[in-house]
Amino acid sequence: MSLWRQAAVLLAAVLIGTMALPPWAMARDVVRIGVLKFGTVNWELDVIKTHGLDRQESVDVQIIEFAGRDATSVALLAGKVDVIVIDWIWVSRQRAEGSKFTFVPFSTAVGALMVPADSPVRTLADLKGRRLGIAGGPIDKSWLLIRAMGLSQAGVDLDDIVDKAFGAPPLLNAQALSGRLDGVITAWNFMAELEAKRFRALVTVDDAVQAIGISGALPLLGYVFNEGWGRDHREAVAGLVRASRRAKQILAESDTEWERLRPLVKPADDATFAALKAGFRRGTPARWGEAERANAERAYAVMSKLGGEDLVGRSTRLQPGVFWPDVTY
Repeated sequence: MSLWRQAAVLLAAVLIGTMALPPWAMARDVVRIGVLKFGTVNWELDVIKTHGLDRQESVDVQIIEFAGRDATSVALLAGKVDVIVIDWIWVSRQRAEGSKFTFVPFSTAVGALMVPADSPVRTLADLKGRRLGIAGGPIDKSWLLIRAMGLSQAGVDLDDIVDKAFGAPPLLNAQALSGRLDGVITAWNFMAELEAKRFRALVTVDDAVQAIGISGALPLLGYVFNEGWGRDHREAVAGLVRASRRAKQILAESDTEWERLRPLVKPADDATFAALKAGFRRGTPARWGEAERANAERAYAVMSKLGGEDLVGRSTRLQPGVFWPDVTY
């Protein structure tokens, strides 16, 4: 056989083999996602990678781990990653300062104000003079929304009536469990540890959102990326969103999948594991459209009033373009 004929046969074989490949085996668009090393986002991303949900969408999700949230945002600003998970208030602040990031919902899971099961505290007003732990600092979104609830329902500002203790969630949980705090406002995954130790939610952030006149769950956290990158990689963004929703469906329906994830979740005990699983499932966004975007704008107005420039910078109103327009469900 001549060299030309051999080359023709080889080329035909390659073409036939390529045509026979499944869609996910073709060229894939790389999406670099920056995450906290021990963050709950990793649970969903693990499901995506384990089941090849990204490959099936012609996307290659590459997970880049960081030690802290600030490191992920710095990496996004520097172009070292394409996507991070953060809140839309940060996105609005960045847009006001000239960086055109945009947001797709990731989770509606929210925190709560937790107190011991036998605590005499039954209302926000009952916290007067008591020591309250607040995770995340004075501009924490859960703290601001619960403050807004107190002002709306009882005419009291918790900022004026409680003895505040700001700190990291693990430290505050330890203080609450030892009785050095009368209550703690913390994120949903740290609530799970307290629920397992017979703490109860006095109010959740969902309660607070409804108390200030906003109906429906509010997704504070989302996948965030530069809108220019998004325009250049529209199919990759759409594929990531579809893979994310399929992973959430698996986690909503399969207890077996959660057992597989247990070494990654690292719960302290079975009760904590059950609470973490239930909390993650509750956080799956059900709807995202114009009504939810309008709710976010109303919540932003409330939080910016209480948090001021320390929270929103020069973004006195929710900036246009904060929410990626291609995603609605």
